[in-house]
Amino acid sequence: MKGGGGGAGGSGGKRRWRGLAIAVLGLIIILSMLVPLGFLLGLHNGIILSAPTAGFASDHQHNSVPGVHRSSEKYSIDSNGIQTPPKKDHTKHVDELMKKLEPSLSKDLQGDLTNGSKKETINRVPSHEGQQQKGTSQSAPSRPNATRVDQTVKVVEHNKGNADESGKSCELRFGAYCLWRERHREVVKDSLVKKLKDRLFVARAYFPSIAKIPVQDKLSAELKQNIQDFERVLSESSVDSDLPSQIDKKLERMETAIAKAKSCPVECHNVEKKFRQLLDLTEDEANFHMKQSAFLHQLAVQTIPKSLHCLSMRLTVDYFRSPEDLKVPDEEKYSDPSLHHFVIFSKNVLASSVVINSTVSHAKESRNLVFHVLTDQENFYAIERWFSGKTYREATVQVLNIEKLELQDKENSLSLPNEFRVSFHIVDGQDTLKMRTQYLSTFSNSHFLLPEIFPNLEKIVVLDDDVVVRRDLTSLWDLNIGGKVNGAVQSCAVRLGQLRSFLGERILDQNSCAWMSGLNVIDLSRWRDLKLSETYQGLLQQLNRAEGSVESAMLGATLLTFQDQIYTLDSSWMLSGLGHDYGLEMSDVKRAAVLHYNGNMKPWLELGIPKYKDYWKRSLNWKEQIFSDCNISP
Repeated sequence: MKGGGGGAGGSGGKRRWRGLAIAVLGLIIILSMLVPLGFLLGLHNGIILSAPTAGFASDHQHNSVPGVHRSSEKYSIDSNGIQTPPKKDHTKHVDELMKKLEPSLSKDLQGDLTNGSKKETINRVPSHEGQQQKGTSQSAPSRPNATRVDQTVKVVEHNKGNADESGKSCELRFGAYCLWRERHREVVKDSLVKKLKDRLFVARAYFPSIAKIPVQDKLSAELKQNIQDFERVLSESSVDSDLPSQIDKKLERMETAIAKAKSCPVECHNVEKKFRQLLDLTEDEANFHMKQSAFLHQLAVQTIPKSLHCLSMRLTVDYFRSPEDLKVPDEEKYSDPSLHHFVIFSKNVLASSVVINSTVSHAKESRNLVFHVLTDQENFYAIERWFSGKTYREATVQVLNIEKLELQDKENSLSLPNEFRVSFHIVDGQDTLKMRTQYLSTFSNSHFLLPEIFPNLEKIVVLDDDVVVRRDLTSLWDLNIGGKVNGAVQSCAVRLGQLRSFLGERILDQNSCAWMSGLNVIDLSRWRDLKLSETYQGLLQQLNRAEGSVESAMLGATLLTFQDQIYTLDSSWMLSGLGHDYGLEMSDVKRAAVLHYNGNMKPWLELGIPKYKDYWKRSLNWKEQIFSDCNISP
């Protein structure tokens, strides 16, 4: 019995020792996991390692922790009798720690920890170190720490000068927004109006959520009243100078109401949803106004101003009222090839008058000048009445109704020079794809009737009705254009190779430049020999079937018809772009012989560019009584 009991007791003792061993082993494993974790947490929170075998103690820890030894600390007593713990140099302890652990740490980890200690030094500047910089009697820190303090002071002072709008210091790193904003800051016009719109936007976003809170009826009414006041002010004012004198008080009340609304417990997703709705409405409104502006601009360009319509109507009435006052034309000069013939396609009385008057006034000899104004049935009588009652020195003016001419082409309706805005992609020096837009002025269908309209003439100069001549053009008749058909100023900003998308494989030279109408020296004899009018009609039909766009077909057919038949005039003969380009150099404007107002902003419209309109106005006699009757003023 004893032997059996002893065996049972022995087996029980073994089980107890085995359980105790397992418990100790588990405790060791748990402690082995807690020690590295405690080390990392202590290093992150500023815990100082006082000895290799000691525990960890935090500067902010006042309660004792079991198993952790605290180093002795001396507290100082201030004037109020409050004990304050001594300030410690965390950097020194971290450096000591890095030296002791250097053999066991990898280089990457050492670099991260070292950078972290430096960042901690920069962000936390001890007050006693700052006082030592000022020369107090306290002991000077070690040299490495002094260097860090110097860098810290410089960084802090620099940050003060680069604080953002919220007052926070600017981070000194590449790509920081506050640094970019300081370098690219621009003066904001009408900033108060924009601020009012911003506050109105925020108030509208919060109002629905505040209105659903029963206890915030007063705040809801306040927000509603402020929103209505702002809407009324902004409906009457678009610039700061138009704002009422009491706007500062209104803005203060609005900001107070918004601050109260932000402090209320509202659902964030409701406010966000309202913000998105307002943003969508604002984008839709902006798109609507953009489309409306473009439509009204195009309408203003295509619609005849009331004053010009009045002028045309009065001249038409005078034509039928006093036919005996019409001047007897000198028809012999119309077909004399020895004279200098100018051709103008126009429906505008004032525009054609400016072209003729400016050309004659700058000509040394006007006796040999003959002008042929081609117009349509609607404007023929007004233009005929205007030029028959006026004398342009010794020059001769003929007005032709192109719709009454007996031509082989049945479609002889008047079409003015075509103006195109061509957009295409280019690759800049940095290999990036960009979109470029250029304006081109080319011949219309009516221009290809010139050899048939003037069968006896050999050489003519074609002028658009939106040009102003500022130099004698007589030397153009002495110009040898080398067997070419069209002498024109080229625009090498557009090359035929860039228009391959609709010109196709018909291009002979990819690098050949496009040319501009406005001032063109035409060899009609060479034109007839090459049968360019027939070539144009064939290309027009082909491109019209391929492209489906009449405008694209007309541009392509015109450029292809005259390729390899352009004689390049010097750029000083004509400057284009005065009807769309605000950035032309005034030195180039003054140097040009002909100013071409191609574009939508014609000089006889209110939309005309003001700094260029004066050159056009100089060629009209504003003392005409009919100008006063139709309210036409310079």
